[in-house]
Amino acid sequence: MTEEARYLLFLTEQYAAVKGLPGSQVFNMLKEKELFSYIHNMFYTYHTERVENAIEDIERVLNGDDSKGNKNA
Repeated sequence: MTEEARYLLFLTEQYAAVKGLPGSQVFNMLKEKELFSYIHNMFYTYHTERVENAIEDIERVLNGDDSKGNKNA
C-alpha cells in the first residue's frame, strides 16, 4: 500500500471519528461523491498540515463547496 493510500485511510478514519460516524458510512459518502482522487491529489498538502485542516476541507467538499469556498448551484 502506498503512503498516499495509507493516509487516505487515516483521513477517512479520522473524519469518521470526528463526526461520530461509522467508517463504512464515511467511505460510502466519499465514494458516492467521487472524492477519493481529490483527497489523494491533496496528499502533499494534507500531510504537511494539521489533520483538522484536512477534515475541514473534506467537510467543505462533501457539502458541495467549490475550491473558492462557494456553494455549488
